[in-house]
Amino acid sequence: MADSPVPAVFLDRDGVINRRRPDHVKSWAEFEFLPGALRALADLRGMNTPVVVITNQGAVGRGLISPDQLRDIHCRMLRAIDAAGGHVSAIYTCLHAPADGCACRKPKPALFHQASHDLRIDLPHSVMIGDSPSDVQASRAAGCRPILVNDSGAPVDADVLAVSDLVEAATLWRTLSVPAGVLPC
Repeated sequence: MADSPVPAVFLDRDGVINRRRPDHVKSWAEFEFLPGALRALADLRGMNTPVVVITNQGAVGRGLISPDQLRDIHCRMLRAIDAAGGHVSAIYTCLHAPADGCACRKPKPALFHQASHDLRIDLPHSVMIGDSPSDVQASRAAGCRPILVNDSGAPVDADVLAVSDLVEAATLWRTLSVPAGVLPC
């Protein structure tokens, strides 16, 4: 008998895990974890939650960074997350420039569907934590519940859960993922 699909936490990278840069993160030297992000990723690991990063990295498609440079950034990010007690199950990346019109760039849900297939993820019981309208749109298109890192306090739609950072989102996930009648540790 095949394993049943499991809920997961999908994360955007820039603006959720690391500080977003207007000129794109092009090297490890420019990558800066947001406060509390490593702790939140360790908390998610403690909940036995698959964590999947889904990120648009149009800097590759624009020629600002090579696929090998992006791979180096992601490998170093994963090592730092593991060293802090966290874990990321997989990273799915759209490398296309926004003007390319590909099927994998958020807000399109192709990468969510690929992750669901590859990792046996139950999309309707999963969440997407992002920091932009395209993350919310992608979450909806994939059938996940959107959680918006909204540190500005801007108004959000009724179906969107707003949090100030990944730490608050991980705490919220704990309450969303606990079966009725079971109290979290």
